[in-house]
Amino acid sequence: MANIKLPVPVTLLTGYLGAGKTTLINHVLGNQEGYKCAVIVNDIGEVNIDAELIQKAGVVTQKDTNLVPLTNGCICCTLSVDLINQITDLVKSGKFDYILIEASGICEPLPIAQSISVLEGDKENNIPELVRLDNIVTVVDALRMATEFGCGDDLLKEDVDEEDVESLLIQQIEFCSTIILNKVDKVTEEQLKRVKAMIKTLQPKARIIESQFGKVEVKDILDTKCFNFEETAASAGWAQIYDKDEDDEDTDRHGHHHHHHHHDEDHDEHEHHDHDNDEDGLDHSHCDHEHGHCCHHDHDHEDGEEEYGIGSFVYHRIRPFNQDKLQQFVENWPKSVVRAKGVLWFDDKREDVYVFEQAGVQITATEQGKWLAAFPKKQQKLYLAEYPDMAEKWDEKYGDREIKLVFIGQHMDRHAIVDALDECLSD
Repeated sequence: MANIKLPVPVTLLTGYLGAGKTTLINHVLGNQEGYKCAVIVNDIGEVNIDAELIQKAGVVTQKDTNLVPLTNGCICCTLSVDLINQITDLVKSGKFDYILIEASGICEPLPIAQSISVLEGDKENNIPELVRLDNIVTVVDALRMATEFGCGDDLLKEDVDEEDVESLLIQQIEFCSTIILNKVDKVTEEQLKRVKAMIKTLQPKARIIESQFGKVEVKDILDTKCFNFEETAASAGWAQIYDKDEDDEDTDRHGHHHHHHHHDEDHDEHEHHDHDNDEDGLDHSHCDHEHGHCCHHDHDHEDGEEEYGIGSFVYHRIRPFNQDKLQQFVENWPKSVVRAKGVLWFDDKREDVYVFEQAGVQITATEQGKWLAAFPKKQQKLYLAEYPDMAEKWDEKYGDREIKLVFIGQHMDRHAIVDALDECLSD
């Protein structure tokens, strides 16, 4: 592989259509020095417009840069294998020491990162490390966030084609290590503060860099060494709130801590585009009985978040939901809730753990495994011996079953939401 040092670092750029990803790539390619970059550009159409724009910008030269278009599909699903093969070919060519990937505007970053991680090697099985995912950069259109989302307006109009937009924006913001807040010159100072407050609520750990026309420091995009899969997967606002509630549960004698082996927060969320709030619309569970608690978290929020009414709370119960009642709640979902995620269980499916997820109009519940309480007593005993903190909070009647949902939103009527959810509990 010539003089190329392995693993080759990779930067993944995501962001919704029109946010400025291509402009950012052109800026980075035009101002970087010392790297021999390969650029993979994904477009779901037959013609890769973004690839053509990069070529026309004149920053791609045959000597130092290679442009690879991936069309007619999305690299987070249908073209995932093509992406892996293309990255492998580029690395094995020995010509490039950096790979930039521009995902289509409708891609979620998590499944792409999972695909790339296949090439990060496995020492136990003697699989070589070809690449290192260095940075996941999400480009956010500040103007669109301000006028359609961050300032409280309905991002989703009646156009059916737009039904996934809000969900995509949230997924892209939640799973990244760097956020480029582009087009900041198009919004007022007040709008910018509100947008940043919302972004920090959804993703409190990522770096936020303001930009105009995608002009940022190259060092903030390339070879940052700032991406860690496990840390990023746990860095979303809802996950931070969920874990913080776990830490505070000793304030509630009926609290419930869980370490369920079936609960994998890193599951591929891209499947959620395939179903809306259908009758099964709620899945994965964890629950507290009527003495459960509802925790409001604002102690870590900055003043801007409180000023703009952005907040969060955890709904925690042990009793199960009645599926029909919860479905009615979902059909009348509070518009003030931007994001909700957690675990739950149903009275007619007592063995099954469900992951509930809401982002925009997309609301799903997916069966993810079995509660420990559904296993034979012998297995329960062995597991509880291994996890004493779980044993301490084991409920005599319900075991480890619980409902635990994080809600993030703007001007939420927390008490009304809690009351409505309590009405969904099984009698």
